[in-house]
Amino acid sequence: MEKTDAILARYKKVMVPNYAPARFMPIKGQGVWLEDVEGKKYLDLTGGIAVTGLGHCPPEVAAALKAQLDKVWHVSNYYANLPVVELAELFTSLTGFERAFFANSGSEAVEAALKLVRRYAHDHFGPDKNEIISFHKSFHGRTLFSVTAGGQEAYRTGFGPLPPKMIYGIYNDADDLKRLISDQCCAVIMEPVQGEGGVLPATPEFAQAVRALCDQHQALLIFDEVQSGVGRTGSLFGYQQLGVMPDVLTAAKALGSGFPIGAMLTSTKIAQVFQPGVHGSTFGGNPLAAVAAKATLEIISKPQTLANVNKRSAQFLAGLQKIAAETGVFGEVRARGLLIGSELSPPYQDKAKLFVQTALGLGLLILVAGPNVIRLAPSLLISEEETTQGLKLIGQAVRDTIKSL
Repeated sequence: MEKTDAILARYKKVMVPNYAPARFMPIKGQGVWLEDVEGKKYLDLTGGIAVTGLGHCPPEVAAALKAQLDKVWHVSNYYANLPVVELAELFTSLTGFERAFFANSGSEAVEAALKLVRRYAHDHFGPDKNEIISFHKSFHGRTLFSVTAGGQEAYRTGFGPLPPKMIYGIYNDADDLKRLISDQCCAVIMEPVQGEGGVLPATPEFAQAVRALCDQHQALLIFDEVQSGVGRTGSLFGYQQLGVMPDVLTAAKALGSGFPIGAMLTSTKIAQVFQPGVHGSTFGGNPLAAVAAKATLEIISKPQTLANVNKRSAQFLAGLQKIAAETGVFGEVRARGLLIGSELSPPYQDKAKLFVQTALGLGLLILVAGPNVIRLAPSLLISEEETTQGLKLIGQAVRDTIKSL
């Protein structure tokens, strides 16, 4: 590990210490496999935290980027560009939304959505309709507005004063939302699946109740699908499984197959409050990001891609439940497509990172979602054989970790 340690020492010398990188330095990847600077290969079940939905370096996306490299990289938002028009046309045709705004990340997409709903309420109802309701354990990004919308106090601590008029409800509890919401509420923001909160799916009944309460109080409904969207749940977007159409949708992560891009989608009526100068992004919707996202969407929206997500989800679920039955490590396994969370049983609470470290030593990359949940978010194209291999390594990591305790 001499090469890895030497590079990490250089990293720590020059980088702001807001990350704690593992003792692993990837240098190249293909599909579900990564290779580090030492030449060791790893099976990646993290997908770059649900980003590499088509695996590492998908050839179709690489070809689209290479073709655009010889044309134009950046033109600024003073001018339209053909790739972003084609992306917006594809995105709206696939989702039923009418207007698209592009940014560089999920946080920026959520920031745009939060500004949009506040501005819409201001213009249509006046300045006093400004409350936004979010949910405990939610995660919506790292900008000041989006981190305030998130329902995890640890991420907000030390950054006050925070944007006001943010209220937090209990996820999957319609009665609690009914108690909190009023005519002063301009929007409710929710994730169809709380990813960072522990892979907690919304029930259709809850999502439909949220929609009804928003309609009752003339509030807009934002679905934050930065993590759950773009095929991750087995449909193109999670809202499509819940019988609910939000007013505003955010997407990022898998949208660009690793190339930075975020998106906010909405209706023509709502979009009209964002007139020139109201909101923008210097790099948002640049041609390179647009061609990467279009190529990605074209593959992920195919029925065979989404069918594979559901098949591999069932395979992972059965395999993880088998490991749980044999070892007692997992108290519950939750899955929506290939966003999978295995909650540690009481004897192993707060040990999630230890399981991740053990897996790394075996050549397997897995994630946590808090201290008690092992999270998987692999490529949507992962094969049956690769899934079998991943489950075998997870089982070995579980047994080795148990022995070490």
